[in-house]
This record gives sequence, structure tokens and C-alpha cells, in this order.
Amino acid sequence: MDEVVTRRKNQPPPRHVVFDDLAHPGRETRRPWLHLLDDETLPRVIESEPPSLVVWSSLWPARPDARIRFDLADDGAGTNLRWTLLLDPPRPDDDAVRGMRKRIDRLINGNLRHTYGQ
Repeated sequence: MDEVVTRRKNQPPPRHVVFDDLAHPGRETRRPWLHLLDDETLPRVIESEPPSLVVWSSLWPARPDARIRFDLADDGAGTNLRWTLLLDPPRPDDDAVRGMRKRIDRLINGNLRHTYGQ
């Protein structure tokens, strides 16, 4: 698999809180954040190493090979969260990659971050 795009951003809560949210995508919570679009499917956790790594299966049935890797590290009282989109070749065109990047960023650095009060 090839690393196609990666982003890193601090999340306010401690690492174990962010890990727990990522390790249980789609669970019912008082802080819902994983709002899927019609062309997306609930990801499965295919690998995890508490509290520093979570790997999801694809959000997109059209790209079942896609994986989203989350690397978590302590950052003061918060979490340094890096997500990486991994795909099998052939790499999609730049517009498709941009769309996937924006979508993951919206879910993680938008929706999830918002549930933490940011």
C-alpha cells in the first residue's frame, strides 16, 4: 500500500479519549461525529495498538482497498493525531485524492474535533 496523503493536528483531549473514539467508529454516543454520506460505509477497525494506533478499513465501497491509519501521541494535555490515507496502486487522479483528503479531514479535524469543544 502507498501513503497517498497524511495530515497531523492536535486534538484537545488526552490520547486515550481520542483512541477510544477512533477504535469504536459508529458507536452510539452523546457526542456523535461519524456522519457518513450516502456513498460511504461504516469502517471496521482492522488493527489497533492501544493507545497509539488505529487502522480503519475503507469508508468508500468504490475503493475497498483504502485504509486510514491513525497514529496518536501525547502532546501536553492533548493528543497529536496524524491520519494517513493508504491505497493500493494505481493511485487515483488528484481530484479524487483531494476529495478523499477533504472528507477524512472533515470527519477527524472537523466533526470529531468539534465534539471536544473546538
